[in-house]
Amino acid sequence: NLEMETAAIYGCGLHFQIGNLDRSHIWHVQTLGAPSAISKCHIGQSCQWHLQQQSRKSSTKTDRTYVRYFRVMKTIQIGGVPEHFNLPWYLTLRNKEYQEQGINLRWKDYHGGTGQMNKALREREIDMAVILTEGIVRDIVNGNPSKIVQGYVKSPLVWGIHVAKNAPFETLEALKGTKAAISRFGSGSHLMAYINAQQLGWDLEKDLQFEVIQNLQGAIEGLPAGRGDYFMWEKFTTKPFVDQGVFRLVGECPTPWPCFVIAVREEVLKLDTASVKTILEIINTTTIEFKNIPSIDQMLANRYGQQLEDVRKWLSITQWSQEQLSNVEVARIQNTLKALDLIEAPKDPSEILHFF
Repeated sequence: NLEMETAAIYGCGLHFQIGNLDRSHIWHVQTLGAPSAISKCHIGQSCQWHLQQQSRKSSTKTDRTYVRYFRVMKTIQIGGVPEHFNLPWYLTLRNKEYQEQGINLRWKDYHGGTGQMNKALREREIDMAVILTEGIVRDIVNGNPSKIVQGYVKSPLVWGIHVAKNAPFETLEALKGTKAAISRFGSGSHLMAYINAQQLGWDLEKDLQFEVIQNLQGAIEGLPAGRGDYFMWEKFTTKPFVDQGVFRLVGECPTPWPCFVIAVREEVLKLDTASVKTILEIINTTTIEFKNIPSIDQMLANRYGQQLEDVRKWLSITQWSQEQLSNVEVARIQNTLKALDLIEAPKDPSEILHFF
């Protein structure tokens, strides 16, 4: 409960936010008129505030106070990459499905991917993330105070291995000992470079080097200029740039586990489990039927600038999840990360997974 003496109003007019002074807990309020005073009260289970609005009639010079009750929406910040996998979130947000349940879910694009989102979770910039499985598992093992609440995409992610159009490399073996362009350390492009090297039998100390290029746009600009020699990214996202001649695709490397999960900060899980469960119920309802939405392939092609045949191929190999990862899957991921010296010691799955 939030007492009024510790509250502050952010914004004004018909839409405003109310919360404690350090903004760690913010509620979004929509009113019929701008509030001028708020009575002392607490947030109750019904999520209502008593708002007093005062108006003066100049003709009678008398004060009138109107007490109204307004539903308060809890604000939850969520992050994800601006890619086709996350169209179900866009659709549910567009349809205001979370608002109907009293949740003001705010989506933020993270072009820097998993490494950037891990940092945002640690710094409480976001409350939830739709994030690469291996990246969040590694970061939780290394101290990120979050937990995985559910799988999101259970099929593997097909990482394309790209070089600049005019680069001299024609095969994967030719890339041995060259520089992998990565968005940041701890990102999917960083971790998958290790997995790719392991699968090719490379020496992980001698044959792997890295160049940080921040994001996909950094690779588009950097690889032709010699900043990094190859770049790993989801191959359908980069396909338009292969078609345009910016990149050449020299190989692929699928993830050996479900590719995306939903992670939530532990503080949020303790304070508002109900809202997290509601969000999962809404997104799961959409992902179950996602492939059956009329003209969904055309919508994906238009929104993400992809060829219709590529979208249809991607849909045919992609499966969404509505279930939690298993302990066996988490153990396998950690064992792989440990073998690559990317974590010191595996944690018990109960320290990584949250079960409602």
